[in-house]
Amino acid sequence: MAVIALDLGGTKLAAALLSDNGAILTRETTHLKKLEGPGVGTLILQQAHSILQSAKEKKITVNALGICVPGIVHPKTGTVWAPNIPGWDDYPLLEELKSGLADRDIKIRMDSDRACYILGEVWKGNAAGHSDVIFFSVGTGIGAGILVNNEVLRGAHDIAGAIGWMALNKPFRDEFIACGCFEHNASGEGLVKVARELLLNKKYAESILNKKESGQLTARDIFVAYESNDKLAVAVIEQAIEYWGMAVANLVSIFNPEKIIFGGGVFGPALKFLDAIFNEAKRWGQPISMQYVKLEAAALGNDAGLYGAAYLALKD
Repeated sequence: MAVIALDLGGTKLAAALLSDNGAILTRETTHLKKLEGPGVGTLILQQAHSILQSAKEKKITVNALGICVPGIVHPKTGTVWAPNIPGWDDYPLLEELKSGLADRDIKIRMDSDRACYILGEVWKGNAAGHSDVIFFSVGTGIGAGILVNNEVLRGAHDIAGAIGWMALNKPFRDEFIACGCFEHNASGEGLVKVARELLLNKKYAESILNKKESGQLTARDIFVAYESNDKLAVAVIEQAIEYWGMAVANLVSIFNPEKIIFGGGVFGPALKFLDAIFNEAKRWGQPISMQYVKLEAAALGNDAGLYGAAYLALKD
């Protein structure tokens, strides 16, 4: 048996065919470019059919599909809220997938990226064999997949883990409405927002980031500039370390996890700061819990969502 796994992000869609033991048999990645609403839904169906065609050529039977979505999945309605995809405020993704695959006998499972990341690491990564682990994801946005007593914590309305909305600073700013205080300051896009704000300060007039047009600046540019000891980039990253450390402290104090596993596009280049994040977290966190928790990189890297989506499909 094989399953299709789809991992939808804010900027790209990864698709793969996996065997029931977790071997990736074929994979494809497509960038969303500037697609919105139904355009993204159409792309997902196209990728699903492309993977199905590949399976057919390999004479492999596919009977399930799992998809990882960057936002909130409403299981009762099959609709999705994804803040980084325009037009996905209440998008009928399950209905669209069922309609587009109606001629196939394929079960479809959907879940949030937060849940899929931790499930992927439970199945094939650094959470295997552990009962209480948090997947700390920082990419375009910020979220956490929280495993408590071997169960994914979902909350009353399947929104648990939306840690981008953690209130880590005051006063409240209108900019926090769309994505939350933590995400505004310390996600991939948040690093860029902070850098743009600092670029207005004459103190950083000599920054190499000043050479970038405002709309072209990326988080990667900031990490590269940091390696050159650029003052502005150093200020942005040092502030982010404080935010990441405070968030870790809050999660450790509330959930007392064995591990916090870091993934997403920012971790990545920010993995080198895990010791600094841990030291910051120790200043804020419950001291006994902080003694026992470990901070680690995701074993699956950017494939955690794919493996989690596949695991979703295989569990049924």
